Amino acid sequence: MQRLRTTVARLRPITATQTVKSQSQARPMAVGGALRTFEPLRSYTTSVSAEPFLNGTSSNYVEEMYYAWLENPRSVHKSWDIFFRNANAGVSPGSAYQSPPPLGGAALELANAQAMVEAQPNMEKLVEDHLAVQSLVRAYQVRGHHIAKLDPLDIGVIDFDESPVMLGLKKVGEKWFYGLDESDLDKVFRLPTTTFIGGSESVLPLREIISRLEMAYCQSIGVEFMFINDLEQCQWIRQKFERPGVMQFTLEEKRTLLTRMVRSTKFEEFLQRKWSSEKRFGLEGCESLIPALKTIIDKSSMNGVESIIMGMPHRGRLNVLANVIHKELDQIFCQFDSNLEAADEGSGDVKYHLGMWHRRINRVTDRNITLSLMANPSHLEAVDPVVQGKTKAEQFYCGDTEGKRVMSILLHGDAAFAGQGVVYETFHLSDLPSYTTHGTVHVVVNNQVGFTTDPRVARSSSYPTDVAKVVNAPIFHVNADDPEAVMYVCNVAAEWRATFHKDVVVDLVCYRRNGHNEMDEPLFTQPLMYKQIKKQKGVLQKYSEKLLAEGAVSRQDYEEEIAKYDKICEEAHARSKDEKILHIKHWLDSPWPGFFNVDGQPKSMTSRSTGLPEEELVHIGYIASSVPVEDFTIHRGLSRILKGRATMVGQRVCDWALGEYMAFGSLLKEGTHIRLSGQDVERGTFSHRHHVLHDQKIDRRICIPMNHISPNQAPYTVCNSSLSEYGVLGFELGFAMASPNALVLWEAQFGDFHNTAQCIIDQFICPGQAKWVRQNGIVLLLPHGMEGMGPEHSSARPERFLQMCNEDPDTYPIFSAEEFAVRQLYDCNWIIVNCSTPANYFHVLRRQILQAFRKPLIVITPKSLLRHPEAKSSFDDMLPGTHFQRLIPDSGPVCENPEAVKRIVFCTGKVYYELTRERNNRGNDDTVAIARIEQLSPFPFDQVKVETDRYPNADLVWCQEEHKNQGYYDYVKPRLRTTVDRTRPVWYAGRGPAAAPATGNKAAHLVELQRFLDTAFNLDAFTEQS
Repeated sequence: MQRLRTTVARLRPITATQTVKSQSQARPMAVGGALRTFEPLRSYTTSVSAEPFLNGTSSNYVEEMYYAWLENPRSVHKSWDIFFRNANAGVSPGSAYQSPPPLGGAALELANAQAMVEAQPNMEKLVEDHLAVQSLVRAYQVRGHHIAKLDPLDIGVIDFDESPVMLGLKKVGEKWFYGLDESDLDKVFRLPTTTFIGGSESVLPLREIISRLEMAYCQSIGVEFMFINDLEQCQWIRQKFERPGVMQFTLEEKRTLLTRMVRSTKFEEFLQRKWSSEKRFGLEGCESLIPALKTIIDKSSMNGVESIIMGMPHRGRLNVLANVIHKELDQIFCQFDSNLEAADEGSGDVKYHLGMWHRRINRVTDRNITLSLMANPSHLEAVDPVVQGKTKAEQFYCGDTEGKRVMSILLHGDAAFAGQGVVYETFHLSDLPSYTTHGTVHVVVNNQVGFTTDPRVARSSSYPTDVAKVVNAPIFHVNADDPEAVMYVCNVAAEWRATFHKDVVVDLVCYRRNGHNEMDEPLFTQPLMYKQIKKQKGVLQKYSEKLLAEGAVSRQDYEEEIAKYDKICEEAHARSKDEKILHIKHWLDSPWPGFFNVDGQPKSMTSRSTGLPEEELVHIGYIASSVPVEDFTIHRGLSRILKGRATMVGQRVCDWALGEYMAFGSLLKEGTHIRLSGQDVERGTFSHRHHVLHDQKIDRRICIPMNHISPNQAPYTVCNSSLSEYGVLGFELGFAMASPNALVLWEAQFGDFHNTAQCIIDQFICPGQAKWVRQNGIVLLLPHGMEGMGPEHSSARPERFLQMCNEDPDTYPIFSAEEFAVRQLYDCNWIIVNCSTPANYFHVLRRQILQAFRKPLIVITPKSLLRHPEAKSSFDDMLPGTHFQRLIPDSGPVCENPEAVKRIVFCTGKVYYELTRERNNRGNDDTVAIARIEQLSPFPFDQVKVETDRYPNADLVWCQEEHKNQGYYDYVKPRLRTTVDRTRPVWYAGRGPAAAPATGNKAAHLVELQRFLDTAFNLDAFTEQS
């Protein structure tokens, strides 16, 4: 009720003939027989004079009296009662006043009462009209984008469920939809506070209200923002698009925009002219992308941003490299020469996947800006979380806690933005404390078609950008054939990011002049669209004609600008012919200054000890078993765990969790930042880690003891992630990319959870160095083990990682004994280990940082070993001079008489403890040797050879708890055969082949376990086969 009263008080109509003469005589346009909209004018010159009676301070007094009268007409003087009745009946304020009736005028009171009853319908119409105006304004704000002129082809591929868009004055049957008709067009209304179309004016005629709303929301820009639940943000957007005259550009801005359009367009024309039969995934049809990106960069630089990390698909990539990143044109052109020899090791990659890093002066702001375009595979959108991770890392290292100095820009295709789930995962990281980059500008190159797929079968949403609504990101749709509208929208997007530090989406609605690539024939599948495209004028031609008509640029200047850029391209093309060698490292997107020698080689190839002095182990151990914050109440169960750690430190031993603590703590003390991320990693899936302590009495009060090891230590970041693998692993990969001086780890909740992140593993982690000359030291922790818990969560699928190793199983490496281990590490594409002791886990983590190069490390981590009484290590195994053991030989009774040993069983990981238990039970301690291969890749040929030579009369058995077609057997067998020069067979003891990783029946699990243990220790098991 109060809202109605306020509306009546503030939005009382004043007839235009009494108060205003509009200078904008817009004519109504008939659309389908209904009056919908008006021809918009860019100048708003209507002025409205208010009644003098309502001016100044008197208006406040009148308003107070009016509120009182609404509450109770008898509460005000009779003269005010008459005035308000007359005013609501439509009488002008100047005529509404009547002298108060004389005392005792009963007859007059009766007449006035009758007049008030008669005026009631007028008051209701007044309320309805003003509510209708408010509804009309809101309708444009919510749905104006439905009828905006967004499609340069004007073919309308967007489906709005065929529901009519009720904007302007429109009839539904015999009734006008908003209750307003043509007779109300010259009626003047006070504007609501939720619109800024009035500029400095607070009242406008209905005709002008509609015209201005059409201008704001139904031209080349469509704005989606009314789903945002923050009033300040909505008001900010309204101001940016509703204020009269917002899209005004200076002559200099128009000329700069034209120059950028020339370079964007002529670059593609040059490539087409020189290499017409080459795939290049050109930008034709969306040439305004280049000025769009440069506008975002200019505005962001103006707001203090110093570094921008970008990710994009292949379409337009070469143009972005040339005209945004400023990659040397001759280096781009030489990529088209198929005769160039590669100078770098590895496979390299096609030109439209390569990245680049460049620091330059921004010419608009005259400030330094660093631009990095990330290399990426053909898997669309896979690079999104990688970009966000690298952005977060750069923000972290420069202390940019609010994202004011480092930001990200992500480019997308329309089909991929709607179709790829990693887009959703990446958006959901955008506001998480340990993952936020404080706002990303997303630019969608909306071709209105996928490869050959129409939008109507490619997505269920109206727009490809609807996924952004999950994080309340405003979406600015813009016709890419209107460069000025594109420039304005990009300015607003950059300002939004700088103001609110939240994501924003720019949807460049364009078209693809060629097929999916230059060799493709699009008329097979989109005949009507491509007939229209063939008739379509290029955006440069359209915009140049517009500026020439305005007199903003002369034809001579325009032609000189074209000739100037053509000359630049021709000269670069001539230089490119002198190139004989292709340097992939010239395309590096993440350089590590000072980490390598000048020639890119490691500064050292020696293997440093990873051990620590005992006093440091003890110090870290006691930190791990204490609460270094006063008045902090921990859980009673956790008190027992910490007490157990203190006991182990006193006994000079450590379990798995304490070994990890020792590795982390020592690296932090040495100045290495550590970031551990994944699902529930703070506590640990198996409740073993407890790196974050929670006060049991004060909600959200936490303590991280690891950050209390040393006053000058590096910070430790441990963060539970969202329930995402693809997005989070990609994020951590990007974080590890920014600096070699950090240990970045991602832990899967269970090992098989990595399968939903397979794209990041297959396309980035495994071949990243080979494709892009880009090292990365990310660590994957994958819990693994057959524990009788069923097919899910048992296997980390080590066979997949082993299959992708670049090592030749049939060739024994030729390295000197001193360099064998480190040379193998340097040559491999990644390191795979399955540690059986906490000390070895401790060493491999420290080695990851202490070695002079970076390789991804895949750690097959245990589950039951976390608390296994035998899976503990003495401090003696972690002291100075100790190293990671690639192979742990048998040190038991078999060493006394090696010639008498009948069998050597090679294994890895947890199964070792089951084998030793079974051997003890059988009394085979002197006849069967058990050797643990801790590092599977690169394979320790040299150490395996030592073991096979030590037991010359022993047959060779590989034992694993996994099924025969899974696990390690197919990887290990040919390497064992190579080691012994194929003089001895390699037998198998383990589970038989199976489709599932493990049985779901506990009894069956135990039967299978006993069966392969029997095989391993039955010395006659393979007699018949031999």
